Amino acid sequence: MANKKKIAVVVAGVAAFTLVGGGIFAAVSAGSRGADAPATTPPAAEYNLTADQDRVRSDAIPAAVDQLAASGFTPITPGTLTVAVAPFSPPLAFIADDDSTLVGSETDIAQLIADGLDLDLKLVTVNWADWPLGVQSGKYDLVTSNVGVTEERKELFDFATYRRGLHAFTVANDSPIDSITTAKDVAGLRIIVGSGTNQEKILQAWNETNLAAGLKPVECVYFDDEASGILALTSGRVDALLGPNPQGVYREKTAGSTRVVGTVEAGWPAISDVGAVTARGNGLIEPVHTVLAQLIADGTLATAMDRWDLADEVLSESQVNPAGLPKPTT
Repeated sequence: MANKKKIAVVVAGVAAFTLVGGGIFAAVSAGSRGADAPATTPPAAEYNLTADQDRVRSDAIPAAVDQLAASGFTPITPGTLTVAVAPFSPPLAFIADDDSTLVGSETDIAQLIADGLDLDLKLVTVNWADWPLGVQSGKYDLVTSNVGVTEERKELFDFATYRRGLHAFTVANDSPIDSITTAKDVAGLRIIVGSGTNQEKILQAWNETNLAAGLKPVECVYFDDEASGILALTSGRVDALLGPNPQGVYREKTAGSTRVVGTVEAGWPAISDVGAVTARGNGLIEPVHTVLAQLIADGTLATAMDRWDLADEVLSESQVNPAGLPKPTT
C-alpha cells in the first residue's frame, strides 16, 4: 500500500487569477460568455475541484531514498519536502472550491515526488515570479510549477524533467478550422496571443515564413483579460487563440465552447520540457530524478496526469538538466 504522508498547505494571500506575459491569460473561467457568443456544448469532462483530491500516490522508492540520504541535502523542515507552487493556471495548479487547498496536476507531481522520497509534503503558494529567489534563498526545497528548462535558468537551478512543454491552438466549437500545426495553417488568421511571450515569437517567426512564401499575413490580437478574449473567439471576431496546452484542454473540457486543434512545442523550434526545479548543485535533483524515472516507467505518472487529461504530455523519460531554450541574443 502506498505510504500516506502528511500534506501541509500554506496559502500566502495571493489572488486566485493573474495575467501572464503581458496579456495572455493563464487562469480559466469556465463559461465566460457574452450575449453574442454561440451556445456552448455540454462539457466533455468533469474534474475534482474539491479539497478532497484522493491523489494518485506512490510507495517510497528505495533507490531514491538512499540517494537522498547520501546526497548531503537537508530539507528545510526535517522529514518534509517543501514545494512552491503558483496556483493560477487550471489544471496545473489552482485553489479548490474551499478557497484554500492547492490542487492541480503540479500539486499531484509534488505529492508523488515526496512519496517517492519518503517525505511528508508541504505545499507553499507563491506568485510565479517569486519562486527563483525563494529556491536560491533556501525558502523552498523544490518547485513544481510549469517551469520550462532554459539555458539561463540552468546556471542557477537544476531540473528533472517530467512533462512536455506545449502550446495549443484553440478555436470556437463552430469554427471551420480543423487543424493548426504548421506555419501555413495560420496564414490569414487573426490569433489571440500574449505580448512578449514565446507564443508571440512563434507566430512572428511563422508569419515571416508565410510572407516569404507569398501567403497572407497572420494578425496577432492582444487582450488584457480572459473574458474579452474568449468572447472575441467564440463570437467569431478572431479565429484562434495560442496559449499553454493544459489551459486549452481544461477550457475545452469544462466550458464546452472551444476546442484544441493543434499543438506546438513551447520553445519552438527548440524544446523546452517542464521539470521539477531545485537550487543548483544542492544534491536534491538526483533523487528527484530517480523518483520521476520510476514513476514514468511504471505508468504512475501518466495515471496521475490523466486525472487532468494531460497524460499525453508525460515524457517517455526524465532527464537531468537537458538542453533547454537558448539564452536571449539581445
